[in-house]
Amino acid sequence: MTSFRAPVFPLAWLAAAALLAGCAAGPNAPAPPSAGMATPPAQAAAPVRVKVFVAAMFEIGQNTGDRAGEFQHWYERYWKNATPVRVPGAIAPVYCNSDGVCGAVLGMGKVNSSASMQAILLNPAFDFSQAYYLITGVAGTPPARGTIGDVSWGSWLVDYDLGHRWAPEENTPGAPTFMPRKGYEEYRRFQLNPALLGWAMQLSAKTPLRDSDSARAYRLRYPEPRARQAPSVGQGTHMTGDTFFHGPGMSSQAQYIAKLYGADDYVITEMEAAAITLVIQRTHGTDRVMSLRGAVNFDQGNPRETTLQHLDPAPGETAGGFAETVENIARVGERVVDHIVSQWPEWSGGVPPR
Repeated sequence: MTSFRAPVFPLAWLAAAALLAGCAAGPNAPAPPSAGMATPPAQAAAPVRVKVFVAAMFEIGQNTGDRAGEFQHWYERYWKNATPVRVPGAIAPVYCNSDGVCGAVLGMGKVNSSASMQAILLNPAFDFSQAYYLITGVAGTPPARGTIGDVSWGSWLVDYDLGHRWAPEENTPGAPTFMPRKGYEEYRRFQLNPALLGWAMQLSAKTPLRDSDSARAYRLRYPEPRARQAPSVGQGTHMTGDTFFHGPGMSSQAQYIAKLYGADDYVITEMEAAAITLVIQRTHGTDRVMSLRGAVNFDQGNPRETTLQHLDPAPGETAGGFAETVENIARVGERVVDHIVSQWPEWSGGVPPR
């Protein structure tokens, strides 16, 4: 075994080495941190200043390149090169572009969508202090007031579920089976900002809408004149319910509830908007909220089919027009989004006069 001996340096060598080390450090070199000194934290990134937030409820597959759901056309227009931002508590990432247009899939139904919206609103990565909100998605419509491919701006959002409801057989035939319950007055319905709605209609009413041969043929099964018309841009009450209700009786009840609450005619049935709006109201108010829906089905069957047949159609018996409608929604909505962003100095402080 070989022994090890430390080298012995003359004292003059050690002194010279110390002098050279001091010269290399220089007179202005910072002193090394002491053991008790904390390292300052890294500067947090500034939050994204959101100008418009687009909310969709679901996507079918990928965000681009396959069959489009509610989110794909928005993603391809605004966020194809954006980095996804994961938000704890939200069902899907948030995307933002350099113009301040952000968006996300929130999930279907009141609970999913409102939970995601709350998580996003409270996340410090985003500044929603001046944001506008565009709640979008597909929906149903009563054949007396809409048709497949229609795109509708919400004037009122009404909650279909809050109240008392009982079985029809326990009631006088044809009488309502719904009664409002006290205590829900502040959040069972919302009138959206009429000035903002006016702008939305002015900017988008003449948007060319897509249609399909299958949707045209399907409309002819219904006798109502409105159901047989080509798709158009309109407005009215959007009815929010977790129940995917169908049938003429349920449709009549939705119209009854809308009128009971002093809202406009019921034109759209959907599952999220009133719940999302309540979440936004509690943090930022509702003056900048918009609801935009496209009709992909009627809320009842035609006179030659039962409600169950309409709910579970045979192959080839569906309404058609889904692909065209999700594109129509984006075509209509982007006119408003682009106008707000391009005229931001006028819009940042609130809805400007027309």
